[in-house]
Amino acid sequence: MSFNWIAVIVAALVPTVVGFVWYNPKVMGTAWMQASGMTEEKMQGANMGIIFGVSLVLSILLAVEMNFIVVHQMHLGSILMNEPGLNDPNSELGLWLADFMGKYGNNFRTFQHGVFHGVLAGLFFVLPVMGTNALFERKGFKYIAVNVAYWTITLALMGGIICAWQ
Repeated sequence: MSFNWIAVIVAALVPTVVGFVWYNPKVMGTAWMQASGMTEEKMQGANMGIIFGVSLVLSILLAVEMNFIVVHQMHLGSILMNEPGLNDPNSELGLWLADFMGKYGNNFRTFQHGVFHGVLAGLFFVLPVMGTNALFERKGFKYIAVNVAYWTITLALMGGIICAWQ
């Protein structure tokens, strides 16, 4: 049930890396600009240092949450968190937990499993949230498709990294 901060930091870089490729004009950038109403003039007036800095902080928050989505073993700690002896490796619970993790601690800890849960997060969290926002903002299907596809790919890669990196 250990928390791998290196995996979190590496996964937090994924949105930026994928974004550089995905939103490139030769990939989906032109379609996104048209669908979102973004112009070159609007883009020129932005403080990119602040945008990338805040995006990195938000990506770290997202990567932290992806741990709880893709690593099933993280749930065991939340189920037992108020039980006496949880943090004592010599207690009855501590011994049981060590035995349990020894037997099952690596179950479902693969890149593919993390990708699966990342895709589910894209479809069952990102799509409803972005779709609802886009409807009220009067954005079209293309806007939703471009952004949801980006986030689904991004979450799949983040989930794969976090789940596989033990």
